[in-house]
Amino acid sequence: MKNYLDFEKEIKELELELDSLKSPFGSEGISEVDTSKIKDTQKQINLKLDEIYSNLNSWQKTQVARHEDRPRANFYIKKIFTQFTSLSGDRFFGDDKSVIAGFGLIENKSVLIIGQEKGEDLNSRIERNFGMMRPEGYRKCIRLMKLADRFQIPVVTFVDTPGAYPGLGAEQRGQASAIANSIECSMSLTVPNISIIIGEGGSGGAIALASSNKVIMLENSIYSVISPEGCASILWRDPSKSLQAAEAMKLTAKDLLRLKIIDEIIPEPLGGAHRDHESIANEIKNSIIKNLKIFEKFTKDEIYDHRKAKFLEIGRDKGFSKSTIINDTGLTYKEPGTIKLKSHIVKYKYIYGALGFITLIGLIYTLF
Repeated sequence: MKNYLDFEKEIKELELELDSLKSPFGSEGISEVDTSKIKDTQKQINLKLDEIYSNLNSWQKTQVARHEDRPRANFYIKKIFTQFTSLSGDRFFGDDKSVIAGFGLIENKSVLIIGQEKGEDLNSRIERNFGMMRPEGYRKCIRLMKLADRFQIPVVTFVDTPGAYPGLGAEQRGQASAIANSIECSMSLTVPNISIIIGEGGSGGAIALASSNKVIMLENSIYSVISPEGCASILWRDPSKSLQAAEAMKLTAKDLLRLKIIDEIIPEPLGGAHRDHESIANEIKNSIIKNLKIFEKFTKDEIYDHRKAKFLEIGRDKGFSKSTIINDTGLTYKEPGTIKLKSHIVKYKYIYGALGFITLIGLIYTLF
């Protein structure tokens, strides 16, 4: 049974009509199927899907990112990679079922795959803790990322979580420290790491695995520091203002690409990824292969510097680049020309003011 969002009522009615047209059993028994009407109805559905999904607001995209039928990490791992070998445990406390991790092949190349898994039905969602990782989950990821770094194996992560689990037990076992250490580990790798946000990318729970050389989002996924409902509750003490919060937070793929927080958007099939699982899996696979090829000729230091410069550049115009000073391994800030000019004018404003005044007096003297 298909699940429909509140803005898909017209699509639901058309698809129910299409199903009845395809059925050979009418009210009076077996009847003839009207193929021309089926084609017309399907065309109407496609037009309506295109109309609705090309004009989604931020809150509607949030709803699509959370859609029950949206493909999860486990599906992508099975479809994209071969010979996947799952590895468990953090070697301290236990195993976290909300994250799937292990080694596999893509085009005969070994990669470490880490996927936050929400689950497919109620029982699996409870088992997976709705994709909310505990400290042992992050420590498992750290253990495997270090192993991949030792053997120079690239890392691919699938991000899909409302956030890290905020329970008392998780806090007692060092949730904040585990997230911080995961971010540090991701940033310090000397192998390329690629993150794909396939649904929700929520808070530090997502950043812990998305501190990567390439951060890629599906067209209708979201990536934010807090959920729109949480933001509305804090700012306005009114969760019903989720739309206003979602618009202000700039959590959609288009907004984040414009802000240079992410690197690429993978377009979704007509009507969202939940309507064509096979198609979106192929798109993601092609994107992973393409981005892995970019780093094939990079050295360890170049991969590390690429990631470091990428994050230092966020919020700045040109960001940081490798220092040209001999024996200096740090990064230097590249100040944009417009900011340099502005700073120069502010610094010597009195001199420029005096020169301007003298020039004005000279012009007046010449005229009169």
